[in-house]
Amino acid sequence: MDIREIQNLIKFVAKSGATEVKLEMDDFKITIKTTEAGGAETTYIQQMPMQAMPVAAPVAAAPLAAAPAAPATPSAAAEDSKYITIKSPMIGTFYRKPSPDKPTFVEVGSTISKGDVVCVIEAMKLFNEIEAEVSGKIVKVLVDDASPVEFDQPLFLVDPS
Repeated sequence: MDIREIQNLIKFVAKSGATEVKLEMDDFKITIKTTEAGGAETTYIQQMPMQAMPVAAPVAAAPLAAAPAAPATPSAAAEDSKYITIKSPMIGTFYRKPSPDKPTFVEVGSTISKGDVVCVIEAMKLFNEIEAEVSGKIVKVLVDDASPVEFDQPLFLVDPS
């Protein structure tokens, strides 16, 4: 694994919101820990077969361009409480379209029914259609297209009225 691949891995982990990722291969081990500020701290340990002790060499983490989000105001939290959240049932990559040349499944303002496909999440080269569990109107899309998502991460806000 070269330095460019490691830097891309650091950026991916920092964007995903994961707090810690460990990658172990035959000849090395990488641990990436993200901080609350959104930056990433990386420990890179390469283990050589002839050595008894592993050699540790820290790799500089790429700083994130995005600033931490401002805390939500109480009025915004109260306003969002009347909406139902559609959450991710799995870890993967969120896509708003079935393919790059097709239109998005739903937009802000779209009316959905229970069972309608609202997005797909790609996990391990499988594209899983995510269906709405409620009927209503899409108020907000909470995740950018082609972004990594975690289990139970909010994806959409739906107004059930």
